[in-house]
Amino acid sequence: MGASVKKEFFGEKQLSGEELSQKEISEKGEKAEKAAVEPMAVMERERVPQDKNSDNIVVIHTESLTKTYGDLTAVDHLNLEIRKGEVFGLLGPNGAGKTTTTLMLLGLTEPDEGKAMIQGLDCTRNALEVKKAVGYLPDNVGFYGTMTGRENLRFMGRINGLDGKELEERINSLLERVGMTQAADKKTSTYSRGMRQRLGIADVLMKDPDIIIMDEPTLGIDPEGIRELMWLIRDLAERDGRTILLSSHQLYQVQRVCDRMGIFVKGKMVACGTLEELGQQISRDGVGTVELSVYPDNVSLQRILKEIKGILDIEKNSDMYVIHSAFDIRRALSKKLTEEGYTIMHLRQAGSDLDEIYRKYFEKAGEKVG
Repeated sequence: MGASVKKEFFGEKQLSGEELSQKEISEKGEKAEKAAVEPMAVMERERVPQDKNSDNIVVIHTESLTKTYGDLTAVDHLNLEIRKGEVFGLLGPNGAGKTTTTLMLLGLTEPDEGKAMIQGLDCTRNALEVKKAVGYLPDNVGFYGTMTGRENLRFMGRINGLDGKELEERINSLLERVGMTQAADKKTSTYSRGMRQRLGIADVLMKDPDIIIMDEPTLGIDPEGIRELMWLIRDLAERDGRTILLSSHQLYQVQRVCDRMGIFVKGKMVACGTLEELGQQISRDGVGTVELSVYPDNVSLQRILKEIKGILDIEKNSDMYVIHSAFDIRRALSKKLTEEGYTIMHLRQAGSDLDEIYRKYFEKAGEKVG
């Protein structure tokens, strides 16, 4: 994204999603500018459900949030709560509804039904107030290529009201935190994608937001860059207490960094929870799968396996058996094979990895993965 197409949303870079038309952006800008110069009525914050434990304060809350584009329902009655200091992942393929959800949280498009709230403020009616609390990192961060990283941060800092010693100290501190001190005085046109993403995080942190929304933060970054970015995201939550909402279709990265995740299919969030909770939900709803490798692997083995109650199907991949069952058969399997004189080399309940859970939820919803 070059400087010619880089836009500002009252000091914050605008989200560039396919669903958001130029007309919508213009109309939002006109309404917000008018609100900024006219006397503002005192607005009461709407009550958002919060746990008594301060560590479980709900800071992002959606209720029956719905957005349609013609006959397409991009987001379908989304109910979601994200707590303070949590890293939450919106997981799903392109077109699942992640970007549209982000647009509504940022106040850049209005829902057709329901509401989205951040820190007790309605994201549509109180968009300017919400913007002060939220930083946004798009999937393709735009900087002025003829300016250095430091100069870009200085520009953004001044837009957000910083100046003088305070501005320079914050720039130096953030450059060090994101590992960009050595490249700070190079033009951003020379930066790799990973470097731009790290500078983008520093850019977002210039206004010290409580909440950061990231759109595909690891897309197109090399493995080492991903590792560094994942560490930084966790650090922002654990050390600073910031709330991170990231959308992605890259399962491994989401599994590594998120406390909880929601799986999107055709605008619906079909599951939400920790990795363990998602695995338990899908196990209760469907068929269990076990991976098995034994010695010796002889002709009698499949006959013995078929005698075990609950087994529905047996597949063989090289020296590994994949056994589908109506319930957890591991104990019965171990007992039977030991009695028959087999040595179990490998026995694992499948479904504990996010890619397996993800695939099962899509199959349940009647969708194809990949």
